[in-house]
Order: sequence, then C-alpha cells, then structure tokens
Amino acid sequence: MAKIRIKQTKSGINRTERQKRTLQALGLTKMQQVVEKEANPQINGMIAKVAHLVTVENI
Repeated sequence: MAKIRIKQTKSGINRTERQKRTLQALGLTKMQQVVEKEANPQINGMIAKVAHLVTVENI
C-alpha cells in the first residue's frame, strides 16, 4: 500500500473529545508533528474526521 505523511497544523484544544481521540489514534500529540502511515480505509476515515486540523501528503 501507499504511504501518506500526516502533519498536525492546528491545535486540538477546544475540539470535541472524539476529534482529540482521533488525533491521538493517528499518533499526533503536538503541533507541527509529522507521522507516516499506510494509506488504508481506516486511516483515511480518521483523516476525514480531522481534515480541518491536519495536512496530508502522499509519499
């Protein structure tokens, strides 16, 4: 599968608990942090839920 790079660009403060937990599940705990994940339906769904807080780049 293809890999994607996910970067947290906005804070999780003042967001719903569901969005905060989604960021944690993606492995994002700090601003400007970057993680690499395999592109699969589960990860793509999580990204869709917090799309306004992250940027995504294909590798």
